[in-house]
Amino acid sequence: METVATAVAEGKLPGRVWIYSNTHCNLSCNYCMTESSPRAKRRAMSQERMVTIGREAKELGFTALGVTGGEPFLLPWLIPTLLELSDLLPVVVLTNGTLFNKKLLAATAVLADRDLKVQISLDRPDPVRNDISRSTGNFHAVTSAVRELTASGVTVRIASTMARDRAEELPRLKQLVQDLGVLPEDHIIRPMVQRGRAHERGVGTPVGEGDLSGELTITAEGAFWSAFGPSVRGGRTDTDLLLCRTTQPLNLAASTLLSLHGSMPRGHDAQLGIR
Repeated sequence: METVATAVAEGKLPGRVWIYSNTHCNLSCNYCMTESSPRAKRRAMSQERMVTIGREAKELGFTALGVTGGEPFLLPWLIPTLLELSDLLPVVVLTNGTLFNKKLLAATAVLADRDLKVQISLDRPDPVRNDISRSTGNFHAVTSAVRELTASGVTVRIASTMARDRAEELPRLKQLVQDLGVLPEDHIIRPMVQRGRAHERGVGTPVGEGDLSGELTITAEGAFWSAFGPSVRGGRTDTDLLLCRTTQPLNLAASTLLSLHGSMPRGHDAQLGIR
């Protein structure tokens, strides 16, 4: 039977495992996939559980880790957890970038020499238009955080979620990212996915299993096909991309993902290539 390590090494299975650290957030973005907000139900993983997932992922042959939420930097144990995870595998941690006050910036300085990237969301090159979908003052907070983090030596990626009708903004957005000191290869541009609040509003691109790379994603509720899998509508988690409820040991969920990859037609690839 093919192992996860072999499938990852041969490029048959994506190497990253995603960990949903929590579900609550300080923002309430109008297209949020997980309906995160300050009032969202608190479903957070412990530091011990996150590190255990990272350790098991490495043992199985996965090659990278992703941490997302909610807003991960709301967790008081996040930075020591990131240190432990980055001792195991390369890490990318997703954030809305609005919490980086002087205290947090000083604390994140320890991440500068790690194989770790902080991925910050910035959707539009215009401050007013950007803030409509995210929050008042978001553009200023994010651009300031990017400058401060890069100055401290922390590697920053920027992720831009774009609706189909905003293509004319792309050149200005790319120039802004470059001006902020972020490398072009660290600028992730992805379509707005029609899940969560975007689904409720009828905006974004509808997606299914065949549109998303099968990256093992672990939440407090189970294992999912993709980091876009555990979306929430009306306070209930979608289960159309649920692999299994069991996540301990990680091998059970990983084997389920591997078997589904193996059942796909030869030449099958994710159409959207969302990262």
